[in-house]
Amino acid sequence: MFEIQVNGRPMRVEAAPDTPLLWVLRDHLGLTGTKYGCGRALCGACTVHLDGAAVRSCVLPIADVGRRAVTTIEGLAPDRSDPVQRAWIELDVPQCGYCQSGQIMAAAALLRSHPAPTDADIDAAMSGNLCRCGTYGRIRHAVHRAAALARAER
Repeated sequence: MFEIQVNGRPMRVEAAPDTPLLWVLRDHLGLTGTKYGCGRALCGACTVHLDGAAVRSCVLPIADVGRRAVTTIEGLAPDRSDPVQRAWIELDVPQCGYCQSGQIMAAAALLRSHPAPTDADIDAAMSGNLCRCGTYGRIRHAVHRAAALARAER
């Protein structure tokens, strides 16, 4: 039995210690916004936050989570008020949408550490998140827009 903090709420999960966090979130907790892409931490579809840092949940065993805070796309801002979510919607970023929860979570983590990122900062932070539809230009534009929205809120 594992006690973890997910989206601000304590959760109890019965799972094998080597069960990836992705499957705990999806199969045990019903949080299906985090997607399975490759199972090898190569594509970024499974990106969540662990104490605010972007991590690949498909390779993170539940036993390694401990008491650190897990945030999924469902917990980023359930009302879609996060600047990244607002920018994504405003700029109509997704095409198929499959990778977008991972893209959004990676972008939100980036903006926490770099509130005014350059194109190079964005490219470096987002490089591990693959978009099969090729919306990289819209993603970069949305990260800049989210940074502007966040600055306007301060």
